[in-house]
Amino acid sequence: MSPRSASVNEELRRRSRERLLQAALELVSERGYEATTLGDIADRAGSARGLVSYYFPGKRQLVQSAVHRLMHRTLEEALEREPRTEDGRERMARAIDAVLGLARDHPVLMRQHMAGILQAEGFVQCAEQQRLAELLSDTMARYGSPDAATDYPMLRALLMGSVYAALVPGVPMPLRTLRAELFRRYRLDWERGAPPGAEAPDGTCHEDLSRFFAPESREQGREHDRETDEADRTGRPEWSGRPKRSGRPKPSGQSEQSGQSK
Repeated sequence: MSPRSASVNEELRRRSRERLLQAALELVSERGYEATTLGDIADRAGSARGLVSYYFPGKRQLVQSAVHRLMHRTLEEALEREPRTEDGRERMARAIDAVLGLARDHPVLMRQHMAGILQAEGFVQCAEQQRLAELLSDTMARYGSPDAATDYPMLRALLMGSVYAALVPGVPMPLRTLRAELFRRYRLDWERGAPPGAEAPDGTCHEDLSRFFAPESREQGREHDRETDEADRTGRPEWSGRPKRSGRPKPSGQSEQSGQSK
């Protein structure tokens, strides 16, 4: 029997590693982090126990890599779903909705992930995290950022913070409120993207999106749209590093001039 080629060996290693990542996702979702052992993960993946240590320094690193893989694949599917688009604002909306959807669909995994990042080992740099970072950086660039390398870390921080806020035991923030704030910051129309739970089996959204927003959030969004339209008419650049915050809605019938004179 001739020895396997380098490419065949590489493919076998890739498949073995991915089986371990998938097994980690399944078991942590079922049992929680503390009740899952590296031996359990190896058994579920059908791998030798020593192979886990060959690929990962420890359980925390393995689970972080597994969650980063889940995040990357979820985001990739959201960006590529039909109808496919190169519209930077639509892609940003889909990215936000995909990450918020993870908090709803995988609360145990995402809570353990956030807790793990705060441990002594901290944030794990791995192949899965690199792919996720590249995809989010590309989303930032397509959205229109003049400096995606600088603006991507803020997007990452806002998304991670939103997931954390949605999963805090006892005082979770509603996903619709978090989505409204992220959409306001990035000046996205409410009908873009696919709010968690509103995606139809064919990958398109047919539901009334208004139910995902508190009434006051919808009003803030409408006011923000009016500000954006005014900025376009006066020639202000569309991109700004810190979006202008909406003030309190003006009473009906009050003119812009009278509002400014006070």
